[in-house]
Formats: sequence, structure tokens, C-alpha cells
Amino acid sequence: MSTPTITGCGTALITPFKGSGIDRVALAALVETQIAGGVDFLVPCGTTGESPTLTDPERVQVIETVVEAANGRVPIVAGTGTNDTPHSIAMTKAAKAAGADACLAVSPYYNKPTQEGLYRHFRAMIDEGGLPAMLYHIRGRTGIDIDVATVARTAAAGGVIGLKETETVDRITDLRAACDVPLFSGDDGLTWPMMALGAVGVVSVASNVVPAEVSALVDAATAKDMDTALALHERLAPLFETIFLEPNPQPIKAALQMRGVIESCACRLPMVECGDAVRARLTAVLDSL
Repeated sequence: MSTPTITGCGTALITPFKGSGIDRVALAALVETQIAGGVDFLVPCGTTGESPTLTDPERVQVIETVVEAANGRVPIVAGTGTNDTPHSIAMTKAAKAAGADACLAVSPYYNKPTQEGLYRHFRAMIDEGGLPAMLYHIRGRTGIDIDVATVARTAAAGGVIGLKETETVDRITDLRAACDVPLFSGDDGLTWPMMALGAVGVVSVASNVVPAEVSALVDAATAKDMDTALALHERLAPLFETIFLEPNPQPIKAALQMRGVIESCACRLPMVECGDAVRARLTAVLDSL
């Protein structure tokens, strides 16, 4: 199995909708703005892409659109994880057939498996699905931790290109001591401190609307210019806060619509369009940038 080296700023892409379907034109245009902004890799069909409410054919359509639009210029890490292992394997195989370079493997949600169950689930996605994986730890949405020992055990068997970490900065030091898995912030507001502790990048929500700025922050931190990175973090901090005042991706879709990047900020139920109070806050923050 080919295991690409991925570092830097990756964008957790939103999925634009048109009517009841995917707006493939808007999605392809979004890919262009990301690459023009200096983003290093793209992550379709993650939490930000509303993967839980995409049908399997729609997931494949999104991945195919992103792969086609990127045209080999940046790696594609496609979200294929679910809380059903055979389903996750099938989606990983489909992502591979669509041209993805790796998969994003979220810890199974709701059914809350043991650490042994997590290990077997991730290994099945990699070994049977046929793509290397970026593991995705997000307890707030899944209700379960991926223990440091489980990350190290999964990585030791091969095919793990990184871990998207969203919970605490403290885990970065523990993870680096336990294994050599590349670590990515999964929370824009934690990018600077996590990279200061040794993370290699971010899977960013904010970069949907400010790709060049988030890329500059990550590039500065990678170059160990932490003063410049901190200044960029402080400048972007109000945006990082505002895009999570409501459940992701409601605010970031509103921000993209405000900037004319997408026509509709519609989300699929149970997600709804961003409320007026948050929209007003977004307007002020975006204008200040």
C-alpha cells in the first residue's frame, strides 16, 4: 500500500447543496479557491461535509468531484468512516476507486466500542478497504476516546498517515512519546499550540473561507517562526471562535455564502441554516479581516 506523506494545512470541505442534490459546480470552484490559497491537502466528506446525511452515492459523487477538480495538485483524504465496520470498508473501497489518496477514519459513534473494537475497526478499514488512514479523534461527537495506546498499536501495523486530534493539547505530548504518527489539529483554535508542541498541521474548517490566512499560520509554525504564527492565530481567533458558535458546518456555510463563494448555505436536517445573531457576528468578524 502506498502511504503518502501529508503535512500542512488541509481543508475539511463543506458540501454545497443545490435543491435536493450536490452542487458539483460550487464544490469544484471551492476546490480551486483552496488550492489557490495554498492549502496542502483536501478532506471531503468529513464532519464539515455533513457526511452523516449524505447517501453513499452522494459521498462518492463528492469525492469524485474533488478528485477531478484537484487534478493531482494536492492529496485527497476522503472521509469514509461510519459506526458500521463493513459499511466503512465499502466506502473506503469506493473512495479508492474514485481516486482518493487516503481515508479519514473517525472513531465509531453511538455504539461506543472498546479499544479492541476500535483497533479492529481501523485495521479493517486500512487492510480491507485498501487505503491508508488518518485516524480522527473527536470525543465530543462520538462519545468515545481513541486511547494513545490504541493509536500507537494501530500505527505499528502500518498504513496510518496521521491522527486528527480535536480534544486536548496535553495529548500531543503523550502521543509523540508513544509513537511517530504525524499529528494534526482538528480544531482551528488549537492549531498554534498543538504545532508548538510538535503537530505537523491542521484539518481546518476556517480555511474554507480564509485558506491563504490559515495556510500562512501553518507555514509559519512549520518554519518555527512561532511569533509570526502567534500573530496570525491572534488575528484569526475571532473567526475561529465564531464559526463554532453553532454546530459545524452551519456558521462556515453562512460565511461562505456571505463572501459569495457558495450560492446557498443550506444544510441537511437535522442541521439548519445559521441563525441571525451568529450571522451578524460573522459579518463583523469577516469585515474586520
